[in-house]
Amino acid sequence: MASLVSKTSVTRGLISRIRAPSIAPSLCTATETRTQKLERIADQLLDLNKLEKHDYAILFRHKMGLNRYGPAVSGLGSSGPSSGPAAAEAKPEEKTIFDVKLEKFDAAAKIKVIKEIRAFTDLGLKEAKELVEKAPAVVKKGVTKDEANAIIEKLKAIGATAVLE
Repeated sequence: MASLVSKTSVTRGLISRIRAPSIAPSLCTATETRTQKLERIADQLLDLNKLEKHDYAILFRHKMGLNRYGPAVSGLGSSGPSSGPAAAEAKPEEKTIFDVKLEKFDAAAKIKVIKEIRAFTDLGLKEAKELVEKAPAVVKKGVTKDEANAIIEKLKAIGATAVLE
């Protein structure tokens, strides 16, 4: 029982030290680099026992504004530069994987389109023909932008219209 009391008091001491604003500037000295600081913090976290890790996790979630059901609802005066819809608009994710979609083709160039689709896919003659006939259809999925642009240029050269999705 005495060890449980001492662990609890150590945990409370840790929490009170984390909450104390006076030690925040002393966490990183002028000669300590950011990497060294992060390694030191990681080492300290690894040295905690289970109860201390549990208490720290609760405190950390509380400090981050999270509860066990997700983000906490904040009032109108929410602080922080990355809150609200402005943060979502500021950093849109750039797409890296694309799909090539065959929109339409000239009826006279149907055989050429089928041959070209067979060249860059693993489809047989029958599957490639069915794919071309059900245009608009995705002919190649999960390709890079350069590869997709090359496929589109080849299809345009033989009389087909293809787009990047």
